[in-house]
Order: sequence, then C-alpha cells, then structure tokens
Amino acid sequence: MENVVLIIHLLLALALIGVVLMQRSEGGGLGMGSGGGGGAMTGRAAATALGKVTWVLAGAFICTSIALTVIAAQNSSSSSVFDRLGTSAPAAEETDATLPSGDSLLPPAEGDAPLVPRAD
Repeated sequence: MENVVLIIHLLLALALIGVVLMQRSEGGGLGMGSGGGGGAMTGRAAATALGKVTWVLAGAFICTSIALTVIAAQNSSSSSVFDRLGTSAPAAEETDATLPSGDSLLPPAEGDAPLVPRAD
C-alpha cells in the first residue's frame, strides 16, 4: 500500500511541476509587472484551466503527503530501531574514578588531585 501511495505521490509531484511551468508568467514579483488591473494583488485572480488543474493537483499532493505520514507512523509505532536491528543496546561506558565528576567548576583540592609521577 505504501509503495502505491508513494508512486502516486511522485507522479503528482511531476505533474504539478509540469503544470506550473506551463502557466503564463505574470512577470515581476507580486504582479508588479503585469500591466493593468490584473495580478496577484487584486481581489480575485483569473481562474484559468491550468490554474484549476494546479489547485486539484496541489490538493491531491497534500492528501498523499498526509497518507504517507500516517502509513509511516503506523509502521514505526510497533517497534524501536534496536528491535529492527536485532542487536542489543550498547553497554554503558565505565567512568574513570580518578577524574573529577564535573559537578564543580573549581579545580580539585590538593588532596583530591590524582597523583601524577614527575619526570625528574
């Protein structure tokens, strides 16, 4: 089921790209260069056939996006990543007892410092 929805999603994406590229360019951002009363800043844009097809394809694209998200969430909710790998979780690291715990920003007191042999 997921593969079918994914193929439909990809075909919708390609069709949407093609339809958007076939539309007439308005020129300029926000309809500045359209020359006259029409454009993106008017109350209602002209509803051409390509515009309607774009809205239908965009709606179908959003629906398939939501469907793919729901399918992926259902598939991943039953197990964790470690269950799918078939291995156990990594063991916790052992900490070195000679190192300070990191709770204090001050350097260790003279009696708490680890003994380091001097190279004389």
